[in-house]
Amino acid sequence: MATASRDIAAIEREVTEKSRPFRLLQDEIHRVIVGQDDLVHGLLLGLLANGHILIEGVPGLAKTTAVSCLASGLHTAFQRIQFTPDLLPADLVGTMVYRPGGGDFVVKKGPIFTNIVLADEINRAPAKVQSALLEAMQERQVTIGSETYPLPEPFLVLATQNPIEQEGTYPLPEAQIDRFMLKLVVRYPTPREERLILDRMSRAAAPTKVAPVMKPEDIAAARAVVDEVAMDDRIKDYIVNIVVASRDPKAAKVPLDGLVAFGASPRATLALSRAARAHAFLDGRGYVVPQDVKDIAPMVLRHRVVPSFEAEAEEKTGDDLVRILLEHVAVP
Repeated sequence: MATASRDIAAIEREVTEKSRPFRLLQDEIHRVIVGQDDLVHGLLLGLLANGHILIEGVPGLAKTTAVSCLASGLHTAFQRIQFTPDLLPADLVGTMVYRPGGGDFVVKKGPIFTNIVLADEINRAPAKVQSALLEAMQERQVTIGSETYPLPEPFLVLATQNPIEQEGTYPLPEAQIDRFMLKLVVRYPTPREERLILDRMSRAAAPTKVAPVMKPEDIAAARAVVDEVAMDDRIKDYIVNIVVASRDPKAAKVPLDGLVAFGASPRATLALSRAARAHAFLDGRGYVVPQDVKDIAPMVLRHRVVPSFEAEAEEKTGDDLVRILLEHVAVP
């Protein structure tokens, strides 16, 4: 036990040191973004856990601005891609271009060859373009012609979508949306936050710039420490029990029988584990507690636990189903 305690103490010293740039980055983002603590925290979780993020919210809630601020705070390459119905896969990943002078074809890489990709309004692009992006997200490589090209590290896709406009959109299928580690739902600010937005952003000299405070090697070093964050076997069992209960709530004695069309996949189990470790890291701890899992579970599961028609008739969302899961699965 004393050895384990020393190990955790050593990990926490590493956590304190390696998390400093993330605290600076969070402060820099909040110089521009008022409130939206869950959004900013979720962006940092995805960066730490090496997981792509889907951001959903109505227009005007600073989704794009928050992603741009995150990218500006990193010494990394950044590309914003506006998804439109006429976008082609080649516009995203690149293509072979004929060179008349040499009489041959050369590769012209697309904007996906960067570190941070903002896929703005991803649900406005047709299925072929969405599939090209999601394949790159999963494989972290792109095939152009007969050659395969690895994507740079770090590589993070942050996609936004608007939940209220359906005309002219192509919603992501459940099998594809599962590729996103986290789904962040951006909500309206409180009246106090909205007043702060008014005071801060209504002036011509409103803050719009974020100073770069983190390098790629800082991200890699932090991820290495996150992998070392201790997780007790009981926490691992708790994660598995939550995911399994989402697939067979009746066997788990969770009152969701008939309300779940599809439960979470094993990819959700891995995402819960990585995100829980990242959450503990940002909280300054070298070990995971059950509350870490409960805090990040809605972000990891809301897009993976699909409500049935019966649940939709009762106006229950994925968030409602996840809340019921967390209320009834025994906490270690």
